[in-house]
Amino acid sequence: MKKVILDVDTGIDDAYAIIYAIESKQLDLLGITGVNGNVPIDYVMKNTKKILKLIGNEEINVYKGASLPLLTEPNHEFRVHGKDGIGDALDHITVDDEESDVFAPDFMIEQAKKHKGDITFIMVGPLTNLALALRKEPRLAEWVSEVVIMGGLVTKAGMGNKLPNAEFNIFADAEAAKIVFHSGLPLKLVGLDVTHKTFLTRERMEELKGTKYYDFIVESSEIFRGFSKAKYGIDGCALHDPLTIGVAIDASIVQTEKHFVEVETKSELNYGQTICDFRGIWKKEPNMEVCLDVENEKFVSMFIDTLKQA
Repeated sequence: MKKVILDVDTGIDDAYAIIYAIESKQLDLLGITGVNGNVPIDYVMKNTKKILKLIGNEEINVYKGASLPLLTEPNHEFRVHGKDGIGDALDHITVDDEESDVFAPDFMIEQAKKHKGDITFIMVGPLTNLALALRKEPRLAEWVSEVVIMGGLVTKAGMGNKLPNAEFNIFADAEAAKIVFHSGLPLKLVGLDVTHKTFLTRERMEELKGTKYYDFIVESSEIFRGFSKAKYGIDGCALHDPLTIGVAIDASIVQTEKHFVEVETKSELNYGQTICDFRGIWKKEPNMEVCLDVENEKFVSMFIDTLKQA
């Protein structure tokens, strides 16, 4: 199985991604690293542990990472994810406050060194932890076999979810994203323009009725679905972060091309925008694979089938 580290800022779709990663039985999850993002870092740690307890897999270690972006002030998304970050659906689960002495970026370096050429980082939050790891150990770029990132927006200008041209994860720490994009790491960008096609509708949630995760999926997604109904007229939630897991498991579900992608860090109007040079105007070598399309129905079925079999 592919050895992976999953970096999260555990909101609702991060929670689904953790469940999918573990229940797929196709990934060797070495550990989970938490980063400030959808919610503050202490919420991230608590939410992640609650999800592991729900799954019944508390032996996976969770490592606390950056509590702030590199240069900017924190941004959080309680309006989408609820007052606790996971749709207020796991109030009945209690977890301890114990924390590892190992800082998340140090764990990433340690594991990459240990498993050189045989480790994948799956990043579904802001890229602060990875940027800090690269600043401390630039050789990380030579040790990691792949980095799959949920972030950015490259084909649908004006369709961002933080600014018109910016997706939340990149916007939340654009300076960190810039470091990662220029690091030489083998990157695969799973952007909002692709993930937004993968809606888990309320109707399809009924396929999970009678299974382990039905109640959690329905209850946790209520606020998220309300947001989606108001914004897009769809009673469902886009599987942004789970798709990133899906790409790490089976890359054939997405169409990709290699391009050079830059991050805007100076503009007030476009901070966090990911600019893909499709026509090669900058004459720079591609720095990543960019996902351009997805077999959305196939993926949503993969996600549902995985949870049904749990």
